[in-house]
Amino acid sequence: MRTLLLLICCAFSTMLAAQTCLSDSPETTPTSDFSNNGNGTITDNTTGLMWMQCSLGQTWFNGNCQGDADALNWQQALQQAHGFEFADLDGWRLPNVKELATLTERRCVRPAINEVLFPNTPSDDFWTSTPSLSDAQRAWVVAFFNSSNSIKQKNLFVFVRLVRTAD
Repeated sequence: MRTLLLLICCAFSTMLAAQTCLSDSPETTPTSDFSNNGNGTITDNTTGLMWMQCSLGQTWFNGNCQGDADALNWQQALQQAHGFEFADLDGWRLPNVKELATLTERRCVRPAINEVLFPNTPSDDFWTSTPSLSDAQRAWVVAFFNSSNSIKQKNLFVFVRLVRTAD
């Protein structure tokens, strides 16, 4: 019995440490649908949106996102995006809920994102620019642990990934 419990605990902790994907399900964000711009940005060839590969707070270095992502409240996220420059480009902004949801890889969890394109993405909620229509104190988030979305209090600290319209 102890051996069985130990095996279950080890398997569970391994699942939490790495992305888990259903191999028999089709990809929702295949790498071939995106262009790697080689400067820490990715362009979605379907939507025409350009995404930062790293979450705010992380640094793009040597093809990877280094460091810890910053958790910001909704107002801070909007302020950080305003006038933000990255990869010698401006026009970065907080994505709306529909835009951010296009990045979720629905066949995977923890994180629910294409890790080739967006390495070291926290398996957690990310702010969108979409406010709640029923509660002025809340805004939409997209969860990159399971591809869901929900409404959160704007004063909570949540991660951020910026987008811009590709030129």
